[in-house]
Amino acid sequence: MFSDIDLQQIALRGSNTRDVDTQIQNFKDGFPFMQLEKAATPTHGIKQMSEEELKSFSKYYDENIGRKSVVKFVPASGAASRMFKSLFEFMDSYQGTEEEYEKLKADQGKNSIFTFFKKIEKFAFYKDLKAALAKNDINLEEAVLKREYRQVLKGLLTEDGLDYGNLPKGLLKFHNYEDGARVPVEEHLVEGANYAKSSEGDVKIHFTVSPEHEKKFFEKVEEVKSKYEKAFGVRFDISYSQQKASTDTIAVGLDNEPFRLDNGSLLFRPGGHGALLANLDEINADLIFIKNIDNVVPDNIKADTFLYKKIIGGVLLDLQQKAFAYLTKMEGQEVSEAELAEMESFLEKELCVLPGTAVGGKDKDSRVAYVKNKLNRPIRVCGMVKNEGEPGGGPFWAKNPDGSVSLQVVESAQVDMGNEEQASILKNSTHFNPVDLVCGVKDYMGGEFKLLKYRDPKTGFISQKSKDGKDLKAQELPGLWNGAMSDWNTVFVEVPIITFNPVKVVNDLLRDEHQ
Repeated sequence: MFSDIDLQQIALRGSNTRDVDTQIQNFKDGFPFMQLEKAATPTHGIKQMSEEELKSFSKYYDENIGRKSVVKFVPASGAASRMFKSLFEFMDSYQGTEEEYEKLKADQGKNSIFTFFKKIEKFAFYKDLKAALAKNDINLEEAVLKREYRQVLKGLLTEDGLDYGNLPKGLLKFHNYEDGARVPVEEHLVEGANYAKSSEGDVKIHFTVSPEHEKKFFEKVEEVKSKYEKAFGVRFDISYSQQKASTDTIAVGLDNEPFRLDNGSLLFRPGGHGALLANLDEINADLIFIKNIDNVVPDNIKADTFLYKKIIGGVLLDLQQKAFAYLTKMEGQEVSEAELAEMESFLEKELCVLPGTAVGGKDKDSRVAYVKNKLNRPIRVCGMVKNEGEPGGGPFWAKNPDGSVSLQVVESAQVDMGNEEQASILKNSTHFNPVDLVCGVKDYMGGEFKLLKYRDPKTGFISQKSKDGKDLKAQELPGLWNGAMSDWNTVFVEVPIITFNPVKVVNDLLRDEHQ
């Protein structure tokens, strides 16, 4: 299938023909659907806590984190272009007619173009936009009054102005403060200083960025770092990585043959956020908090974010300490029937792993081997919020390839909607995944787990795209918090909706939470 030139191209990307062949076979076979057992709920699978428990886990985190190394891991390579999709479309089509304006005025919904211009002065980038337009002798207020909307949008979105349409979300001004506006990168520094600080006052934050924007990220951090170090009495250790070319996946035509560009070379496409598992695997820390770049809020409502990060961290440390104690006890010594029963109960009731058909036999040796295998894995505690109509994956009990049943974050695309029972389980989900998790990636002896061993390669996604007017099929790797972590121990904790405030479209910045 591959020529010598193809083989050279594959090798230069850091990949190999075995992986590429597997990807092509996935296109041919398709990915199997997840087998949902039931939705995870507060009565079964999602931990709801009393005020006393919340305080207890937060305190436990504060008392124990000093002995641990912590990293805040922030996927930040996403471009802001999707955030401005409706503005780009409007800018390309608007001619300034009265008829267009009347149509515009008819839609005054929260995400409408009319609302964007009506409330434009509320955006944190307003002053910068005003200054950018002034350089071209355009007065922003007058331009809006005269309905010269295309000029305003060119000043915001294109390289003739602020170039927001080509920047990453992490470098756009989101929030206004008395001392100036902040970009999401700054808000993550503030967060890190408040819950990811070592006993020596070091705060480690890792941003995954795209190659073309790494320099801009570095410059912004260097510009503001000392300000926040002084404000919070910390030292920031900021690192960066890029999505590896070796994690890109081959594209195929509708006939499942490799898609070729006009010059004959193979087309590879980014493998989705699941590709970041390779980046996560290189982080050396006891605890890793993961949160998306755009899920940040101003200081006045950050308190709940700080509290619940400590709570999920405390839950993880507590569970990990118990699991490590059991694993140490099993190391080279006989465990009694009572001790084994206690471990099995911990696995089922606290780590939410049900044996199903996974245990090789009912004899004691088989049970010990099963418990040891299930306990000695990476662990994650995921915040879950009540579903109020936001898109995203949800928490479910699902059957694993080995026959066991455990908690998984599942996307709707992974569910067989043609199966009435499976569709009903999906519909009955009460919560969704806001990408708010803390991970324990070291074993009970202090060694680092090899995270690629704990993903399910059969949980990828296939979608139809086009390139140069030709249809193609693209493949995403198992999602970072979906299939990439399917063989981890997973615990769900209910967190309040106030901790989830992503910015998917520009008008989201007009929500009260971002003002």
